[in-house]
Amino acid sequence: MFAAWKNWRDARRVRKMGYTRQEWEAAVSDWPLMARFEGEERDALFALSLRFLARKSIASGGGFVYTDAMCLKVATMACVPILYLGLDWYDGWYTVILYEGAFIPNRPHLSEDGVVHAQGPVLAGEAWHQGPVILSWDAICDACAPDNVASNVVIHEMSHKLDMRRNGANGRPPLHRGMNPKQWHDTFTACWEELLSDYQHHRPMPVDAYALTGPGEFFAVCSEAFFEGPDQLYKDWPALYRLLAQFYRQGER
Repeated sequence: MFAAWKNWRDARRVRKMGYTRQEWEAAVSDWPLMARFEGEERDALFALSLRFLARKSIASGGGFVYTDAMCLKVATMACVPILYLGLDWYDGWYTVILYEGAFIPNRPHLSEDGVVHAQGPVLAGEAWHQGPVILSWDAICDACAPDNVASNVVIHEMSHKLDMRRNGANGRPPLHRGMNPKQWHDTFTACWEELLSDYQHHRPMPVDAYALTGPGEFFAVCSEAFFEGPDQLYKDWPALYRLLAQFYRQGER
């Protein structure tokens, strides 16, 4: 009954927003990844994106003036990872804060050298546990650039939100029935160690070195690569790719 009520509420809010299919198509037309979604799958992504905006609010960071088209693009990028999981996977938080460019968190930050700074480092995105997702519009636009290499700040931060559903952002989101936790741990650990070795020996790396920041970042960076650079990820780490395909329930090979 509660699910039916939520669906009714979503539909009511979607009608009130009044976004059209043409507006949505125009908003996402420059994102290369969208070419992957056609027919019923594209229809489902459109509907899910509007429901995302019905449940989440977009707020300005630093006085940035955003447009409806920006909101539609953010929502669509956010919904690609949950297209086959469902919007309820984003339950427990309500706001996306959109800055024009990179932002500096206004809170103390402990650097690697042990020094406490009054403010954090410059960021392009951030996800708070049971709090908002904060994004840079400039970084979002980078995902639409022709030379983009497996990077998408929205997918990165949303994957943190999925990861946080189980004991925080530790690289082990809630796995579906039938998925083997030991296989997940062993596969991700082996790829982590390979990436670390590549980094230490100055060899080309399958994903960005930022993945070595911690297990949560490793999962988020690999999730970016799964959606934005799937062919290369499958070539480099086929076992990890297949686990992400199982988790996201798409991209099976």
